[in-house]
Amino acid sequence: MVELLEGTKAPAVSLTSIGGTAYSLYQTLKESQTILLAFTKASCPVCQLELPYLERLHRSYPNIPIWGISQDDGDATSAFAKMFGVTFPMLLDLKLASTVEFGLTFVPSLFLIGADGKIKQTIIGFVKSDLEKLNLELAMASGFSSKPLFSVADEVPAVKPGCASKQPF
Repeated sequence: MVELLEGTKAPAVSLTSIGGTAYSLYQTLKESQTILLAFTKASCPVCQLELPYLERLHRSYPNIPIWGISQDDGDATSAFAKMFGVTFPMLLDLKLASTVEFGLTFVPSLFLIGADGKIKQTIIGFVKSDLEKLNLELAMASGFSSKPLFSVADEVPAVKPGCASKQPF
């Protein structure tokens, strides 16, 4: 794995949503002290497992931006987001430039980025304990009380490796 790790300065990515809105990482960090980037692709079963929990985080801490960054085209991304009831922005990495800048080899890959632009947490694949840690980090950053991310009814594995990321070559 070569994904960027904690303490690394995040690349200055700028992407467009499926609706055509432009998003800039460092512009968003001026307005919000923390952001979560979630790289994903619709055909990845681990991304499908993780996406509903990202939506729970978004609903629990609405003042923390979460961006889904899709390696798929607009139609596939739109259908994927709709299938899982995603309400946070889904951005398109059509030429995989952000995928390359973040050094992705697997999806899902999550990056929690602080106000200084440094990566505070990296999660590759589905790691329940890391997602619980992320939940606490988002609660602290948002100023809200922590809400449980997983319920007793959720039958999720402790760890599930991700899928191979698309590559531009």
